[in-house]
Amino acid sequence: MHIDIRDGKIWIFHNTTEHDLAAEGVPKEDIVLGLYPPEMRQFTEFAIS
Repeated sequence: MHIDIRDGKIWIFHNTTEHDLAAEGVPKEDIVLGLYPPEMRQFTEFAIS
């Protein structure tokens, strides 16, 4: 797993684990899927930046 914390949000860049941070109680609006290009993040249910 490769994550960073930027401006109070958790950025996920790589996750090959079974753990889902959203399922662990982290609100989806505080998670950015950094593994997707910025123009694709708008189509997820997570934060875009």
